[in-house]
Amino acid sequence: MTMPTTAPAALAFADVTASDSALRRFLHGLPGVDAVGLEARAASLGTRSIKTTSKAYAIDLAISMIDLTTLEGADTPGKVRALAAKAVRPDPTDRTTPTTAAVCVYPDMVATAKAAVAGSGVKVASVATAFPAGRAALPVKLADTADAIAAGADEIDMVIDRGAFLAGHYLKVYEQIAAVKAECGDRARLKVIFETGELSTYDNIRRASWLGMMAGADFIKTSTGKVAVNATPANTLLMLEAVRDFRAQTGVQIGVKPAGGIRNTKEAIKFLVLVNETVGEDWLDNHWFRFGASSLLNDLLMQRQKLATGRYSGPDYVTVD
Repeated sequence: MTMPTTAPAALAFADVTASDSALRRFLHGLPGVDAVGLEARAASLGTRSIKTTSKAYAIDLAISMIDLTTLEGADTPGKVRALAAKAVRPDPTDRTTPTTAAVCVYPDMVATAKAAVAGSGVKVASVATAFPAGRAALPVKLADTADAIAAGADEIDMVIDRGAFLAGHYLKVYEQIAAVKAECGDRARLKVIFETGELSTYDNIRRASWLGMMAGADFIKTSTGKVAVNATPANTLLMLEAVRDFRAQTGVQIGVKPAGGIRNTKEAIKFLVLVNETVGEDWLDNHWFRFGASSLLNDLLMQRQKLATGRYSGPDYVTVD
């Protein structure tokens, strides 16, 4: 598996990002998205079946790609510790079950999560930059990011200002992403959330993908999970095509994270097929692909137990998040 650098490709786009008008010309000059063709290809890939041995591999791979998430106002240290324990040992009855990729929490819960996963290899991700709306002044966003990293966050999930993006203020969005990336430095990887359900068109999702990648995102992410439309096969396919084309042009590999609405094993496997068929095995690793999910893990564990024992144990045999 190749591991290209994820250093920002800013130098390659210095002319493009020199002014708002230049950036607008570039983004609006990207090829338009054939919505019918995109949705048809996503649907077609979703119909592919896999063998039982491949399914077992896919289930373990999907578990290892989950950012196990709790982002509620009622989160407590106890809830975060319980979630972290599940991330470290998803199935206490089977030590061969892989750990999840990360635990994702609010900044004030980072220290609790970090202590709970210590020594396990599970990362701690923190939403920041005025999640989920992203409507705050840049100094506030940078302070939010700095606090999370100081508490031990390995990854920052930032949200773009969709209002600025939809108003065509692309340079403002670019500069905010670049500033947060600079704050992260080498201390934390940056996931940039577009909230695709609010971007209205596939063309906007393609533009946001390129904008985020040019500004230094290590990952591009569909959604916060807080709106009606979150990750879909079509919008994820579009983002996978964007990272593929970006690497072809710059040599820089960027990760993809669909988040929200992926609840069962069948859906997760469809997304893995999208990855394999669109960008290939270089992205079939949790360093480059993640699921933002919480309920998904339980279904993956139940299906894993069924493959191992031949019996479907049911939801009473897994913990409720």
